[in-house]
Amino acid sequence: MIAIPLPGQPVRGSKSGEPIMAVFDLLGRNWAMGILWTLNKYGPDTFRGLQERCGSVSPTVLNKRLKELREAGLVERSDDGYRATAMGEELYGMLLPLGAWSQKWAEVLERR
Repeated sequence: MIAIPLPGQPVRGSKSGEPIMAVFDLLGRNWAMGILWTLNKYGPDTFRGLQERCGSVSPTVLNKRLKELREAGLVERSDDGYRATAMGEELYGMLLPLGAWSQKWAEVLERR
């Protein structure tokens, strides 16, 4: 079993055990958000295909993050390679407004 942040337990940056903090810990790991975003944006992909789409991710990091995201129930293996689960797709849908907000934020910072 892979060690992933779990609700109800202390996680990186928080001792509260709040579920949101466990999600932030998981998604804050190197490449975790990028992998989930890519699978949702482009659909299922093989390990090599995902590595190409993610650019500079090393095979070691990609393998570790995929294992963690699978253990967390956000990604699964399929006949097409890796794909987001229903929970992974739902999370992506909730992140889209944050992505839109980040564009506005970037524009504000550029005008400074």
